[in-house]
Amino acid sequence: MIAIENLSKAFGDFLALDRIGLTVATGELFFLLGPSGCGKTTLLRHIAGFYQPDEGQILFDGKDVTRLAPHLRNTGMVFQNYALWPHLTVEKNVAFGLEERRLPRSEIDRRVAEVLTVVRLKELAGRKIHEISGGQQQRVALARALVVRPACLLMDEPLSNLDSKLRLEMREEIRRICREFQLTSIYVTHDQQEALSIGDRIAVLNAGKVLQVGAPGEIYRHPRNRFVAEFIGEGNFLTGQVAVRNGLLEIDLGRRSLVVAASQHPGADAGSMVSLCLRPEAIRIAEIQPPGQFWRGRLVQTTYLGQIAQHLFRCDEDLLKVTEFNPRSARFRPGEEYFLGIEAEDVTIWASKDA
Repeated sequence: MIAIENLSKAFGDFLALDRIGLTVATGELFFLLGPSGCGKTTLLRHIAGFYQPDEGQILFDGKDVTRLAPHLRNTGMVFQNYALWPHLTVEKNVAFGLEERRLPRSEIDRRVAEVLTVVRLKELAGRKIHEISGGQQQRVALARALVVRPACLLMDEPLSNLDSKLRLEMREEIRRICREFQLTSIYVTHDQQEALSIGDRIAVLNAGKVLQVGAPGEIYRHPRNRFVAEFIGEGNFLTGQVAVRNGLLEIDLGRRSLVVAASQHPGADAGSMVSLCLRPEAIRIAEIQPPGQFWRGRLVQTTYLGQIAQHLFRCDEDLLKVTEFNPRSARFRPGEEYFLGIEAEDVTIWASKDA
């Protein structure tokens, strides 16, 4: 288990980490997600031991490793650029860390063969690095980190140099390998799809602070503020005033209103200003009036993307993005008016200060 307590780091006048507190459970695949410059790689390098904090502690299974040298922490690191030796073969690259530890040759050969089998590169053991593909190079970097049998695997944007098809394949490979080795793993990325698809939990960072920690579904469906909602997906953001609170919240949005369960939003009192987020895929389009809550909207434009279509509707003064799955070509026509169905449980509400 990794515990990070009140960790802070400044580079001159720039505060890179601002009192970070996190816990990563044993065997968990944990993601640090955020935009460039948010502090996620700086935090990872502190965990690895490459940086020393100005304040705070890092604990591995309760042991303080804050000032411990990197090679004494028993972590494996996979870098963004892989950092492989181009003049060595695949097996020599993987064996490098074991040779530095001066293990017996027979033990090195056995471990290298085992880990190359796990990452499905055994048949390429004798190839030079320039003779294999980018995806295979990524597997070599992963094998080199795993062969030393780390207690924790640290990955810094490991898939950023791969094309989209290879990234999809390697996401599943990384998840499989982490499960197989029962590794505590921390993965840095700015790619929301990577984090949502294979992470056990995600920490969203911005400006050196942790804004929210939770399971992928929790963060996507219940973001704590607008920054998290926008970074982890698309949304329609509206501002309104709570008109009634009596078991239900009726929110006045000007010419329209929306009713949601009051129990889901305990901080929204009658008369308070609130901000709303509606995910585009949560809005249903109907040609005839649907049951429940709906708004009328006029279709402005449609972008067809094969698996989905992205529609833009005008509802009074607001423009709403709506995502249609498995779209039928030209089913909805620009300029026509349609009904937009909205379920109360798909609405996220914050106090206006969090928007």
